[in-house]
Amino acid sequence: MRVEKENKVKGHKNFSLKRQINSAKNAFNGLIYAYFNEQSLWLHGLGTILAIILGLIFKISFIKWAILIIALMVVLSVELLNTAIEATVDLVTNEFHPLAKIAKDCGGAATFVATIVLLVICGFIFIPDIMALF
Repeated sequence: MRVEKENKVKGHKNFSLKRQINSAKNAFNGLIYAYFNEQSLWLHGLGTILAIILGLIFKISFIKWAILIIALMVVLSVELLNTAIEATVDLVTNEFHPLAKIAKDCGGAATFVATIVLLVICGFIFIPDIMALF
């Protein structure tokens, strides 16, 4: 068995600050694209603002803030992945294909499921405080 002089995996890139900055810039570009082109991201944004306002009004605890922020970020992440899936499918084919439909539908379903989970979490966090007002 031959021992390699370098312990590098083929194709592995070394860490560099320039690569990290470029990666962050590309990620930011993706966020900007989705912000300006995805209607559902706007709706999630409005929901996020509403959740934050409710959290401030009801002065929710630290743990509730943590759970809420994690749930909000999961929905945002899944929405961005769904956008990536849709763009990739559109890149591969402009024609109707049953597998393309499945890919897009499943990406949308993932966003839907994450949103339902977020709504349930918001219900657990905010419904008791809302009910206390009446």
